[in-house]
Formats: sequence, C-alpha cells, structure tokens
Amino acid sequence: MKNNNGKDTFIYWVMRIITYSIVIIIAYILIDIIIKGLPAINIEFLTESPRKSGAEGGIFPVILGTLYLVTLTILIALPLGMFSAIYLTEYAKQNKITKILRLAIVTLAGVPSIVFGLFGLGLFVIFLGFGASILSGSITLALMILPTIIVSSEEALKAVPQYMREGSLALGATKWQTIQKNVLPSAMPGMLTGAILGVGRAAGETAPILLTAAAFFLPSLPSSVFDQVMALPYHLFILSTQVPEPQKIMHMQYGTALVLITLVLGLNLIAIIIRIRIRKKYNW
Repeated sequence: MKNNNGKDTFIYWVMRIITYSIVIIIAYILIDIIIKGLPAINIEFLTESPRKSGAEGGIFPVILGTLYLVTLTILIALPLGMFSAIYLTEYAKQNKITKILRLAIVTLAGVPSIVFGLFGLGLFVIFLGFGASILSGSITLALMILPTIIVSSEEALKAVPQYMREGSLALGATKWQTIQKNVLPSAMPGMLTGAILGVGRAAGETAPILLTAAAFFLPSLPSSVFDQVMALPYHLFILSTQVPEPQKIMHMQYGTALVLITLVLGLNLIAIIIRIRIRKKYNW
C-alpha cells in the first residue's frame, strides 16, 4: 500500500496487525482442537452411545440431538426473522414506534444467553407445560438468534436499490409481487448471512438448552419434540466440569469439541452454498 500520509499508514498497519493476530489466534485454537481431538474420532465414537459418564463409548445420540435442536430452531427462527424484517422495512411506517422496535431488537441481540435460558424455563418449560424438551429448547434458541436474523435481513433489504421497487410498481405489480420477485432475490444472500450467524450461535450455546432441553444421558433416542435430548455443548460441559478426574478423558473432550466445530462448519457451509447458488442464479 503506497500512502504518503504517515497517520494513514500507521492506522493501516495497526488494523493489519490486529487482523492477522485474530486469524493466528483462531488458527491456533482450531489446530490445537484438531490435533488433540482427532485421536478420539473413530467409528465407535461416532456411532455408539456414551458409557461410564462419557468416559467410554461414543456420542451418536448427542450429535443427533444437536441436529434436532438446530433444525427445529432454524425452522422457527428463519421465517419469523425474515418476515419481521420484511414488515419493518417494506410495510411499517417509519415512526417512533418502529424506532423503538428496532432499538428493542438490537438490545435483545446483546442479552446473555443465560437470560434467554431462564426465560425459556419460566415460559415454555413451566408456564406452558412443554417441560424440558426439544420444543422448549428450540423455541428458546430461536428467540435468542431472532434479533441477529432480523437485523441482518433488514440491512440486506435496505441495500436493495429503490428503483427496483419503483420500476416494478410502475409496471402494475402489487406490493407483495414486487417484494417477492424483485426485492427478496436481491436481498436473500445478505439475509442468509444472518441465518449463518444464527445457526452457529444456536448450535454452540449451552446455557439455554441446559435449562430447557438437555440431559446428560438418555436410555433411548427422543421420539417426539416433547422429549429431552442430548446435545453436544451440554455434553462437552459435563465432560469438562462434572466428571471425576476430567484430565483422564481429555481426548473425549477434544473429540466432542471437534465434532461440534465440524457440525457448525458443515451447517454454515450448506448455507454458504445456497447463498452462492442464489447469486449465480440472478447473475450477481
């Protein structure tokens, strides 16, 4: 970078060093987990149930339970978040009420996950009588990631040029037809970015499912959304804090962490592929 301004050059290098430092730290963490977790990964670990408080056996029901929770969370949060963003951007009058709503949404995005867990415990588990279950946990996780999806979706919708709306309306299209055919295809990649962030957070949270859905060990797989479920974040938490002499099962801890990271990356990769295909379809 050629810049004769000493101040700009200094800022540039500070930002560059900070960026590289973050990348190096993340790379170190990932490499450490991979190196220490790979020895635990085998067919038994991926296909069997835990034994002896997780010291032996595998994590198959734990993986499956995490997928149940994440899938139902996405099915609840994605439509609600996207339609809320569409309403706020395309239909709602831009007045004090919408400003307050946006402020509330942004505030909720910063609320600690344990608060959502307590809310889910009080409302879904106790008051509505869902009990500790996949449904309670998924709704709680959906509420937790909803602000992220709404904010990112709203920003993506605002980025669509106004002339695309005006041209469609001038040709006689209805408001919804304009949104469906012109606005949403252009905004969808940005909206999916919010979904990717939400999925990653939902899959890795421990506090909400600890209070609303998770069990350390279950004799059988869940048969309905009203059953408890085993999940990777909670399983890892138990292995790290509640098992006597956890250092003896360090390989199980790192193996579980590696599977969790791989699962999150896999879900994110699926969303990224969908986003790329949408971009190619509309030649962006």
